Amino acid sequence: MATYLELKAQAEKLMAQAEELRQRETEQAIEDIKAKMKAFGLTAQDLGFGGGSGRRSPAAKRRSPAEKIVKYRGPNGETWSGGRGRKPKWVTDALASGKTLEDLQVR
Repeated sequence: MATYLELKAQAEKLMAQAEELRQRETEQAIEDIKAKMKAFGLTAQDLGFGGGSGRRSPAAKRRSPAEKIVKYRGPNGETWSGGRGRKPKWVTDALASGKTLEDLQVR
């Protein structure tokens, strides 16, 4: 019966061999694809890669959190999109000091 450490060493050796084989097969696949693209005069755009068609998928049209529209700006340059949830501290402080949301709106 093999020990845990022996089995672990065998597994690591097999994983290294598998990774090496994967890399070799990947290189062969890339060479084959490039040869077929050249033979048929295809480009990455023909295969749907690299854009260029002007069409975007619905997922690509969604805004990331970093691209939210700024609706309110604070006195020190803070921004807020006015989204759901708790208001930022600078907004609550401004409201407590007598300002209104309209006063903070970006125009």
